[in-house]
Amino acid sequence: MSTATQKIELLAPGGDVEAIKAAIVSGANAVYCGLDTFNARNRASNLSFDELTGVLRLAHKYNCEVFLTINVVILEQEMAGLFKLLNKLVNTSIDGIIVQDLGVFNLVKKYFPTLDIHASTQLTTHNPGQILFLKQAGATRVNLSRELNLPEIKSLTALAHENQVLTEVFVHGSLCIAFSGQCYSSSVSVGNSGNRGRCSQACRDEYVPGKTGNKFPLNLKDNSAYFDLPQLVEAGVDSLKIEGRIKGAHYVYTVVDSWRQNINQFIETGKLHDDDSNLHKVFNRDFTNSFLTGKLRKDMFIDNPRDHSVIHAVQSSNAISAVQIHDVTQELYSDKQALGATLEDKIKYLSIAKQNLTIKFSGALNLPLTVTVSIEGHAPIVVTSTSTLIRSEKSPLDQATLEKRFKIFNNSDYVIESFNFNEMDEGLSVPFKELTVLRNQVAYKLNGDTAVIAPVDLPKLVSQPKLKNNQPGNKPTLSILISDEKDFYLTDATDADVYFKLPESYKKESPKYSDILKANPKLIPWFPAVLIGKDYIEAVKILQQVRPKKIVSNNTGIAYVANQMGIEWIAGPFLNTTNSYALMTLKEELNCAGAFISNEINRMQIKNLARPENFKMVYSIYHPIMMMVSRQCFFQQTVGCKKPAIEDNCMLSCTKATTITNVKGVSFAVDKQRGGYPSIYNHEQFLNLDIINELEDVFDEFFIDLTDIGSGSKEKLDKLQLLEHFENSLSTDALINTAAQAHLNHMVTIKTNAQYSQGL
Repeated sequence: MSTATQKIELLAPGGDVEAIKAAIVSGANAVYCGLDTFNARNRASNLSFDELTGVLRLAHKYNCEVFLTINVVILEQEMAGLFKLLNKLVNTSIDGIIVQDLGVFNLVKKYFPTLDIHASTQLTTHNPGQILFLKQAGATRVNLSRELNLPEIKSLTALAHENQVLTEVFVHGSLCIAFSGQCYSSSVSVGNSGNRGRCSQACRDEYVPGKTGNKFPLNLKDNSAYFDLPQLVEAGVDSLKIEGRIKGAHYVYTVVDSWRQNINQFIETGKLHDDDSNLHKVFNRDFTNSFLTGKLRKDMFIDNPRDHSVIHAVQSSNAISAVQIHDVTQELYSDKQALGATLEDKIKYLSIAKQNLTIKFSGALNLPLTVTVSIEGHAPIVVTSTSTLIRSEKSPLDQATLEKRFKIFNNSDYVIESFNFNEMDEGLSVPFKELTVLRNQVAYKLNGDTAVIAPVDLPKLVSQPKLKNNQPGNKPTLSILISDEKDFYLTDATDADVYFKLPESYKKESPKYSDILKANPKLIPWFPAVLIGKDYIEAVKILQQVRPKKIVSNNTGIAYVANQMGIEWIAGPFLNTTNSYALMTLKEELNCAGAFISNEINRMQIKNLARPENFKMVYSIYHPIMMMVSRQCFFQQTVGCKKPAIEDNCMLSCTKATTITNVKGVSFAVDKQRGGYPSIYNHEQFLNLDIINELEDVFDEFFIDLTDIGSGSKEKLDKLQLLEHFENSLSTDALINTAAQAHLNHMVTIKTNAQYSQGL
C-alpha cells in the first residue's frame, strides 16, 4: 500500500471536552473518549452523554471521527446499565466503540450490529489466532499490543487486512511496563483494578534501591515513534494512536499538532520533520522507541517518573550555571504559555451546545395537521398528517397534549426553545396514532434520514445445571498445575486433573514439550496468556503434534486454533472472565467447554453468574498472585544484568530471581519460569477456602497451583501434603473437611483472599 493511497489515521485522546476541541483544531482524524462509566481512564474528566452527543456534532463538522471507550471488564449487575447505554449509542452517529469485555462483543454482534467494535489494547492482541478470533467475534479493528516490533506489526496487519480488520498502533505517550490486561498490581495492592480503569500505577512507585541503585526500577520512558513513521506506513498500519486521556488540552494540542505536521510532510515529500522539540515541551518522561525497534535495552528506563521537559530543555541548551538554567526554564514556560494562548484562540468559537428547536403546529378544519421544526442554520423540517383535522369536543388537540407528545425532542441533542400554536385552530383533532407517526417522521429527519432503532431488552440468561461428576453429592473436583518434570510424581498421587504449564518461549523446532506430553498423557497442556511470533508458531505445533483431548488456554489465539482442530478447551484465569455474557461469547464463538472465573471478583459477583449449558465452571483457590508480566526485563534495573539488551535466549536461559521492596516496606518477588517472561508476584499467596464452604454449588472444579514460580514461602511446603489437604478440604465428611482446612491455614502462613471480599 503506497502513501499516496493509504489512509493514515491520527487518533487522539479526549479526556474532556477541551482536549477534544484541541485534538480537532490540531488535525486529528479521530478522537477516543469515555463516559463517566465503563471506561479504563477513571482519572480522566470524561464526558456526560449530553456532552458526547455535542462532541459528535462538533467533530463530524470537521470530519473527525469519535470512538467511545467501553474498555473495562463488566460485572453481571452492570449489564442492564450497559445495555441501556448501547440502546442510546446505536441511535447516535458514534463511529465505533472500544471494547475489552468478551461479553460485550457477543451482545453488540447480536443486537447492535450497526456499531463498529474496536478491540481494546486491554485484550493484548499479539498473534494471528487472536486476530482471527476477534474478527469472528465481531471486531472491525484491533489495537495491537504495544510490546510488538515492526516486523510483528507488519505481519499481523497483513493478516488483519486479509480479514477486513483494521490495525491500530500506539505511537506516543506513557508506556506501561506490563502487558495490558495482565497487570493486577493495583487490584492486589489497593483494590483498584487496572481492568476497571483504576490503575494506581505501581510501575511509577518508588522502591528501596537494589544493587543497581535505582529508586524507580519499573518506570519506563514514554513511547514516541515520531521518527518511525515511514516504517509504520510501510507496515500498513491504519491508525496511529496517541495516549493521554488524563492529560490536558495543551498536551493534546501540542502532540497532535506535531504529529499532524510530520504526517503531512511525509505524505507530501516522503521526508520527515527533523525537529521534535515541541514534543519535549509538554509532559514527558523522555522518549524511547525500543518496543518498535525490538531492541529492549536498559535505556528504555528512566529513574524519575516526573516531567522531563525542564531537564531536556536544560540539557539540550548545555545550560550549566544557575543563571543559565533559570533562563532556559523561563523560556520553556514562555513557550508553553504561547502554545496555550494559540490553542485558546483556536478553540474559543467551537461549541458543543445543544441545538435549539422551535416546533410549530398549524392546521385548520378539513386540512392536514402540519408540524414544522426549525433548527438554526438548517432548512426546516415539515411533516403533515395523512388525515385531515375534524371537529372534536371530547378530545381536541390542545397545547398540553401536543407538547407532551413532542417533548421527547428535549434530549441530549436538542433543546426545545419554544412551541408555536399561532396557526393552529382550536377544537380540532386527528387520531392519536397520527401524532405518533408525525413524531416518528420528525425523529427520522433529525436522525439524518435514518430510522430510529427501537430499544432492545437485555437477554436474560438462565443458569444451567452443573456437570455430573463421580464425586459424592456432585461436589467439585480438584485440579492441579505443575510446570516441572520433577513434579510428575504428583500425577500418580491423585485422581485430580493435572495441568502442565507450558512456557511463553521455545527453542525453534524443539520437540521437548511435545515429547513430554506424548509420554505423559495424563498431563493436560496449559497455555500462557502471551505467545508472540515464533513462540506462537511453536505452541500451535505442540497442539498439532500432540493433539491432546483437552487443554487450558489463557490465550484466545491458541483457543481459536484448538477449536478449529476439534480440541476441547477451557478458558484460563488470565482471560479475565467476570460475567455470564462473556461465558456465552466463549461458548458460542469458540465452542469453549468451560472457564476459570476471574479471581478479581467477589462472592456476590460470582454468585450472580449464569452457567451456559454443558459448561464447566472453575475457580482457583490457591496460587501465587501475579501482579504483572512484561516483555521488558525486571532484572536490569534491580539486580542488574551485563547484557546490553534482552535477546531471545534470555527467556530460555535466565534463572534470576530477586525481590523489590516499596517504600512502605512491602516486598514482591521478581521471578520467571524458564522460557517465560519476567513477572512480579505479591508477597502473599492466594488461599481461598471460604469459597469451598460458600459456593461449592456454583463450581465443578477447584484449582490449586503447585508450581514454584512466584512461590515466595510456598516452595518450602511439601506438595504431597498440600495436595492431600486440599483433596480432604473437598470431602463430604465435615470432620475431615474442617481438619484439612485447618492444616492448610497453618501451612500457608502468608496468604490473602482479599479480592474475594472486595471484588471489582
